[in-house]
Amino acid sequence: MERKDQIIHIFAKDLRRILTQVETNFDEVQEIRLRIGAPLLLICRNREYYVTDKGTLKSVPGEAHIVGRDELKETMECISNHSLYAFEEELRQGFITIQGGHRIGVAGKTVVEDGQIRTMKYIACINVRLSHEILGCADPVMPYVCDNGTVRHTLIVSPPRCGKTTLLRDMIRQLSGGNRGCRGVTVGVVDERSELGACYQGIPQNDLGARTDILDCCPKAKGMMMLIRTMSPEVIAVDEIGSREDLEAVEYVMNCGCKLVATVHGSSVDDIRQKPVLQNMVRQRMFERYIILRGQAGRIDQIFDSRGCQLYGPERMAYGA
Repeated sequence: MERKDQIIHIFAKDLRRILTQVETNFDEVQEIRLRIGAPLLLICRNREYYVTDKGTLKSVPGEAHIVGRDELKETMECISNHSLYAFEEELRQGFITIQGGHRIGVAGKTVVEDGQIRTMKYIACINVRLSHEILGCADPVMPYVCDNGTVRHTLIVSPPRCGKTTLLRDMIRQLSGGNRGCRGVTVGVVDERSELGACYQGIPQNDLGARTDILDCCPKAKGMMMLIRTMSPEVIAVDEIGSREDLEAVEYVMNCGCKLVATVHGSSVDDIRQKPVLQNMVRQRMFERYIILRGQAGRIDQIFDSRGCQLYGPERMAYGA
């Protein structure tokens, strides 16, 4: 099944008809957003487009198809194979992962019991985030991550939609499989939002390597502790750290002699130094490599070591200078 066909079959009949006519390359489509009473949106190459009834893409909403309540309801039925109850556990997390590793984020009225989200109803918004697996995209950074055969504690710093998860995914694959700079190592992945392995019915849809163990839909901090105690990983990989609990788990992992590869939202090392939870991490030089992504998706802007010396980038300078 081609990527476009794999995606559009989850939508309501009328939306399938519209999306079938869209002539853009679906390998470059990042998101498709549905909101009841709002224009149908498609995000491609970091740009938003309004989709018309004829499947043409416009930069203004005037001719856009307006998503109806029945269309959104029918789309949810297609996504869940007409059994939303079977996905109740995933709905508590706010998303459903489908075959191919694509993640369906949902928003609506949450049902809360004893302070915990039990399920979600009256779903009014759907965000289809297309999974992008780009084998080899980590090639430029691997000589810095695997230095003299040793894996370095590495933090990828990136604004949204700049490819940090895609880069981390390929780094995991190469660390697990081994390459010219480093032997293959056992990697433990805490995939809290099912974006790295994109497990569907327990089976990873993305290639994370033969030596990789995955905890799917598991909170990051708890998952890091579990992997250390049960799977003896040499490297642990997590996406989007940031809470105080995450940082405590990061310290625990490093103190156990396990290497850590992670991502965080930010525009620079100086940016994360301004965040109360993360500033001590930079000050204490917990990470040995900082990979900065910026601008075009997947563009590696700079790489620094723990002391702030630039190892890669157009301008040689230290962060904080």
